[in-house]
Amino acid sequence: MKGNYKQNIRVGLPSENPFPFGWLIIGLLAFVVFSSIAHGQAVSKVESVGFTVSDMDKAIDFYTKVLSFEKVSETETFGTEFEHLSGVFGARVRIVRLKLGDEILELTEYLTGGGRPIPVDSRSNDKWFQHIAIIVSDMDQAFEVLRKNKVHFASTAPQILPKTIPNAAGIKAFYFKDFDNHVLEILQFPPDKGAAKWHETAKLGKLFLGIDHTAIVVGDSEESLKFYGDSLGLTIAGTSENFGTEQEHLNNVFGAKLHITGLRTKEEGIAVEFLEYLAPRDGKIFPHDTKSNDLWHWQTSFETDNAQELVNILTKKKYNFISSGLIEFSRNKIGFNKGFLARDSDGHAIRIIEK
Repeated sequence: MKGNYKQNIRVGLPSENPFPFGWLIIGLLAFVVFSSIAHGQAVSKVESVGFTVSDMDKAIDFYTKVLSFEKVSETETFGTEFEHLSGVFGARVRIVRLKLGDEILELTEYLTGGGRPIPVDSRSNDKWFQHIAIIVSDMDQAFEVLRKNKVHFASTAPQILPKTIPNAAGIKAFYFKDFDNHVLEILQFPPDKGAAKWHETAKLGKLFLGIDHTAIVVGDSEESLKFYGDSLGLTIAGTSENFGTEQEHLNNVFGAKLHITGLRTKEEGIAVEFLEYLAPRDGKIFPHDTKSNDLWHWQTSFETDNAQELVNILTKKKYNFISSGLIEFSRNKIGFNKGFLARDSDGHAIRIIEK
């Protein structure tokens, strides 16, 4: 994928110096810097995925006892810096980070007044839809754990994707919801699919293994690639066109036909997946007045070594910001020194952090 910036770098040539090596070196360095920005060589990995919850104690209980996450940290913070980061005035929050395998899930509870609940009529093709895919070693056992804990189903039942979808054939998947109606997925790969680490970890006897990817509904995959590819530097790992009764009952959307694009970062970790509904095309748009304390707020956090460059890139491309620019923390209260929140072309929140 190529960036959209045009390179137009001129190197001065003083007439009295026929061999202007100093200027040439400066010009070449400038070209390298601007070229890397233009091609979005910006983020190294997905550092975490997170969302807003209504009751942190209840959330910790669910994710640790039912899904086997491990609590690794807890922070309570407030003040001007976090207000400007989150875009919520007067915010005081409780942030808990949970780990499953090598991946991090970050939960945030707004103690100074939570936002709005997830709409009860939400469907999997609405633009605010996002989930994480939790890999399991045995779908039947994992499904029984969820049944015993009386989770709300989003899928009719676990589905095995058919041979008519070659790139996904044999994958077992099931959507369900936590107590706040955040959609989650459990997924089991057949031997010929998925990262090697999932097959190796499955041999260790654990049921819930880690987070493979986060999936977001997009209106136009090519438009979304301008953001995640050209600006952030993610690359396409694979695509699939999913349809049929199994896909319909997995998403619980009649007539569902999806173009799926998997994206990866430079470093291994949580991947990003586009879900573009080719049919039906009646998914609701992302609410324009969404705030970070609304319970449908998810944020995919990307790590970078130069957050200011990304502020400049996204500003020039006229993407919307949640934060009031790049926020620097005087004390490393929440795990990073600099960061900001912005929205992609559909409204999904991404957080860029610099440690």
